[in-house]
Amino acid sequence: MRPTPHKALGAGALTVAAVAALVLPGTPATAGPATATACTPAQVVTNGGFESGTSPWTASSSTVITSRSGQTAHGGSSYAWLDGVGGTHTDTLGQSVTIPSGCGSATLTFWLHIDTAETTSSTAYDKLTAKLGSATLATYSNLDKNTGYVKKSIDVSSFAGQTVNLSFTGTEDSSLQTSFVLDDIALDTSDGTTPPSTDSTRTPATPSYTVNLSSDTSGTVWTGHESVTFTNASATALGEVYLRLWDNYHGSCDAMPVTVRNVTGGTAGALSVACTALKIDLPSPLAQGQSATIGFDLGITVPSGADRFGHDGAFSFVGNALPLLAVRDSAGWHLDPYTNNGESFYSLAADFKVTLDHPASLLVPATGTSTDTPGSSGRTVTTATASKVRDFAWAAGPFTKISGTSAAGVPVNVYSVSGISSSSAQSMLSTAKTAVDAHAARFGAYPYGELDAVIDNNYWFGGMEYPGFVLDLVSTTALTHEIGHQWWYGIVGDDEYTSPWLDESFTDYATDLALGRTGSNCWSSVSWASGAEKITNSMAYWDAHSSRYSTVVYGYGKCALHDLRRVLGDTAMAKLLKDYASAHWYGVSTTAEFKAAAQAATSTDLTPFWTQHRIEG
Repeated sequence: MRPTPHKALGAGALTVAAVAALVLPGTPATAGPATATACTPAQVVTNGGFESGTSPWTASSSTVITSRSGQTAHGGSSYAWLDGVGGTHTDTLGQSVTIPSGCGSATLTFWLHIDTAETTSSTAYDKLTAKLGSATLATYSNLDKNTGYVKKSIDVSSFAGQTVNLSFTGTEDSSLQTSFVLDDIALDTSDGTTPPSTDSTRTPATPSYTVNLSSDTSGTVWTGHESVTFTNASATALGEVYLRLWDNYHGSCDAMPVTVRNVTGGTAGALSVACTALKIDLPSPLAQGQSATIGFDLGITVPSGADRFGHDGAFSFVGNALPLLAVRDSAGWHLDPYTNNGESFYSLAADFKVTLDHPASLLVPATGTSTDTPGSSGRTVTTATASKVRDFAWAAGPFTKISGTSAAGVPVNVYSVSGISSSSAQSMLSTAKTAVDAHAARFGAYPYGELDAVIDNNYWFGGMEYPGFVLDLVSTTALTHEIGHQWWYGIVGDDEYTSPWLDESFTDYATDLALGRTGSNCWSSVSWASGAEKITNSMAYWDAHSSRYSTVVYGYGKCALHDLRRVLGDTAMAKLLKDYASAHWYGVSTTAEFKAAAQAATSTDLTPFWTQHRIEG
């Protein structure tokens, strides 16, 4: 996605996500010396997800642990909701925990969501305090409001050998509500030398999606069925999966644009993360290497608006609408909230076969390679197949289509809405053919068969990438950028919420190279807004500092890669990126892996380079 600074972001894009400062205690007065007993690693919080009723938690009222509407769980269906009254009020939640003797490491983690009606940016009127015994671990307030949940982690190793009360106290002043919502609380202990065994394998793996949908006469309502077969690649049993229903961000839990019903192969649980995540419990846990299939009836209603999920008059754009499997790794399930400021999407390479039954008057460009066959009563059936892609998108409308083939043999189609001139469409076709070949020469051959570009100058967001399918304005730079995403996010995947620079900075750098731009002296204009601002910050940070997202992630990010090229030399940098893409082809990139690959490409110590350019991880 390429933000367009001159156009306003959609509603909800500028909600704030801030991280609270932790106030870590010294050794509490009640602490005695830890015994020399060997540590038995354990997770000592009971019912931290609140899915087993209220025991052993003690709460100030029966409404603190709840599954009622108004808030959502981080996982499962229950959570703890403190305050949110809008008047003078105190809520408490606690349980006794025993931290084993001899443990050199103990870490308290929990997921916290804060929303507030307070409008101040300077006064903490309402507060949540986390304590162990009498020691304050952290304090949060209405100033720390955030979109979705944020994971908090606090070192509590100094409490080893003690039995103490873990407590959370929320207080509100006389007006304007603040809700403190807690879920998935854990306190993990270990011996401090060998970390607890974790399986970092990403699962469920090798998904294969089969989708059959039929549209109404306008192409804005689609109904049918979806199924997905997957394998547990992890040594840890897989007892559940999560479907991401991303486009429910564009509606509400009472009026969801994406609906899933009649689940087979598992039992549907409660929706969470603002109804964008649906837990499905499997009939029995899958061991490593075992496979399963779930299926469900699917309904999609495209809202009005020239958005990546929306319709601009007669033209519908259906991005991120198909439910996809969330990813689980050593960090747990990745269930981050939707962001309209960039991307939240994180998925593994998958195979798709999607059949779209629609009126013959509508053209339906889609991810993958498509074939059209006659349907019934003036309808057409478009069947699209795609291999090793991370998502599937399509559009529907009375587009004007032109086609060509790049010099390297890639079929390219340009679909234009009404109002796009034939000369502009031809210009975009020429740009697409040049760009796909330029990127392929640098990073590896384009693997997705045909490439479709859907052009509409009303897109507020500039452009948006999907595998083999992009949405764009009439813009050479923007289209070259979106096509660059076929490699940086599409072929070389990443967690777009946690590490947006791995797709956006790399794609803007690739765009510069394709357009002959050297990035000369661009780092000289860098001016950091704060000490917390880094190229490698997550979307949680950028949603809280949205005016800086494009400047830092796109601008400073690509300038850092230009600077790295000058350190390594043109030839070594070109080889680094091509080899790195090859090594992560259809896989997932992380910042740590890229830094290691760059360091291996030179005898120069790059530590000062990463520090100067604020690339951490």
